[in-house]
Amino acid sequence: MEFDVLVDVRLRGGIADPAGATIERALPALGFDGVTGVSVGKTVRFTIAAADVGEATTLAEDLCASFLTNPVIEDASVSVSPVGGSA
Repeated sequence: MEFDVLVDVRLRGGIADPAGATIERALPALGFDGVTGVSVGKTVRFTIAAADVGEATTLAEDLCASFLTNPVIEDASVSVSPVGGSA
């Protein structure tokens, strides 16, 4: 089976996020008051072949730990669903 994978990568708490800080400082000048806690991350999407959703999730999490993220400073959440469907 094939599965769609969505990986949301974000900086861990306590790690400086200069891009998020820059956006947050600019928002009031653009008329967006009251927006706080802005952080910038990345999203990675791909399709993976696996026997079932459990195997697909394990493979995607292993890929995150070994290649897609820096586990020292980043956290990732993985969402897996069958291609063309939902989990």
